[in-house]
Amino acid sequence: MGADSFAVLAAGTSDPVGPGIPLIILAVGIVIVIGMIVVLRANAFLALIVAAMVVSLMSPGPVGERVSRVATAFGITAGKIGVVIALAAIIGDCLIASGAADRVVRMFVGLFGQKRCEVSLMASGFVLSVPVFFDTVFYLLLPLARSMHRQTRKSYLLLILAMGAGASITHSMVPPTPGPLIIAETLGVNLGVMIGIGLLCSLPTAFVVLLLVRAVAARIEIPMRALDGGRAESEPLPDERLPGLFMSLLPIVLPVLLITTDTVVSSLAKGTEADSPLKTAAGWTALLGNPNLAMMLSAAVALHVLWHHRKPGREGLAKMIETSLMSAGVIILITSAGGAFGLMLKEAQIGAAIRDLSVGGATPLGGLKLLLMGFFVAFLIKFAQGSSTISMMTTSAMMATLIPPADVLGYHPVYIACAIGFGAQCGNWMNDSGFWVFAKMGGLTEIETLKTWTVTVSSTALIGLVFVILFATILPLT
Repeated sequence: MGADSFAVLAAGTSDPVGPGIPLIILAVGIVIVIGMIVVLRANAFLALIVAAMVVSLMSPGPVGERVSRVATAFGITAGKIGVVIALAAIIGDCLIASGAADRVVRMFVGLFGQKRCEVSLMASGFVLSVPVFFDTVFYLLLPLARSMHRQTRKSYLLLILAMGAGASITHSMVPPTPGPLIIAETLGVNLGVMIGIGLLCSLPTAFVVLLLVRAVAARIEIPMRALDGGRAESEPLPDERLPGLFMSLLPIVLPVLLITTDTVVSSLAKGTEADSPLKTAAGWTALLGNPNLAMMLSAAVALHVLWHHRKPGREGLAKMIETSLMSAGVIILITSAGGAFGLMLKEAQIGAAIRDLSVGGATPLGGLKLLLMGFFVAFLIKFAQGSSTISMMTTSAMMATLIPPADVLGYHPVYIACAIGFGAQCGNWMNDSGFWVFAKMGGLTEIETLKTWTVTVSSTALIGLVFVILFATILPLT
């Protein structure tokens, strides 16, 4: 970058910069994020906020605002997703502590039977990973998988692969998990649409992946080994000590129902008279379907279930909520820093530079090209630094600068969000915490994990991409 280019940046002009400068800024930002996380082992929040600062300093705009706009962008993102993430953490912990998660698992076992226990475990992981983080779901379901193996003698590898695959799919595809939540926010996708299409793409993917894990387990035999450190096998609680099925499912289903109902009613109400019943209903669904209120109602239900069935006392309940919020606080900081990084990439005019590089600036990018770009950029960032959430944040920030109007794109931007979500699952290997959770908790060696878990999750991502392309073609939502 020559002296003239630096002069343009230093002048604080908001005019377009040279064609190569935005790409240099993008490269610098990504190198900072990956370098600080992988090489310096820095916290993801620090890496993202430093990258946002550097990108902002290199981007056009008034010199005096280049630092303050980072803080403003951070606050905007935190204001939009912070409450949802905090309440989701409370809901997840309440589901575990109250026994509601156990009740959901046993419901699936009863539904599919022990002969199809791998289906029960996949369905349990799929559902529970919507409000609960992947690592927690794996810890929760592993004792059940080990018990099922002892009772049925079904392949242990089959059971834990099905369980992990189900949990990993919704972890990257369905809000309020932080990754898909920040993708939806960054790309401007309605949360109800993200939930609906995320589930639409995830369900057939899970079905095909179930066939895949059966094939993998048929080829590779891995015994169930003793738990590390001589830990005792936990005994499941008796049914009479668990909450009822309705109250166990309600904290999971309620926010999904309220948010998607608002999306549907709001769409139907467009173009109707101001005093029409549908317009009135849309006002109420907009209130109840606001993600913050929907999650708050769900958290209230989850806390009620915990209080009624475990009677933790006021001090115990307060301590559990505090623990939940402490874990959520870290996620909120990281997610908000990722949002700030994304908004600074927009300030750098990266979208126009990539369009010029791809099509000579003649027409905007659209169609299949953007879906593939979203998927493979997410895969590369995930492979380089290990975190699916960081991959989703960084990729969505870049892709947000490229999305053209709907008539040019040819489909709803939610499909780009889904492509990014699946891409962030691909390439799960030794720099990913999920790899080590599966290996150490499951009792597999590193080589066994690479041959089974890495292959399964990467194949899941590619299968998911196929369904994203299919639904973007037959159900474009434009």
